[in-house]
Amino acid sequence: MPDVILISGSPSATSRSVAILRATAEALEQNGLSTEVVSVRDFPAEDLVFGRWDSPAFTQAKQDLAAAAGVVISTPIYKASYTAALKGFLDILPQSALRGKVVLPLATGGTLAHLLAIDYALKPVLSVLGATEIHQGVYSTDEQVRVAADGVLVMHDELRARHDAAVAQFAAAVEARRSTGQA
Repeated sequence: MPDVILISGSPSATSRSVAILRATAEALEQNGLSTEVVSVRDFPAEDLVFGRWDSPAFTQAKQDLAAAAGVVISTPIYKASYTAALKGFLDILPQSALRGKVVLPLATGGTLAHLLAIDYALKPVLSVLGATEIHQGVYSTDEQVRVAADGVLVMHDELRARHDAAVAQFAAAVEARRSTGQA
């Protein structure tokens, strides 16, 4: 079972939020943590839309999530909120799915106008799912991050520094939870 589940809330396989999530997974693995990426794209759209929490399509993701010590959630921000597909996935999770987990939210948006979407849209839902150790999120704008034609993630230096610091703090918290048997 993975130490960290990384959840992609992007409906696109090539979005900036997906690229940042993959970079986060690589950084966590370099810190000695095992990871598993779960994407809303992995599930039948009909199951997400109709909230079929008992669909067998969600079984493995729920089991992996239950066993993980940490959760990273990455989403684009549309109209000041996270994606509907991510909302659909979060809705199928058990009420206490994030209890005892270290959580790191990541978000990408067009401008700084949606900077607070992590705090005002995403964190309340994470709290309802039992998360009590929600780390400072990392929000990035279109100007700060891009995916080059060859698929390489290019981050502005300031964003890279914030991202790396957040991932290092998150990895240390996950390791601490894992080493004390709290995972």
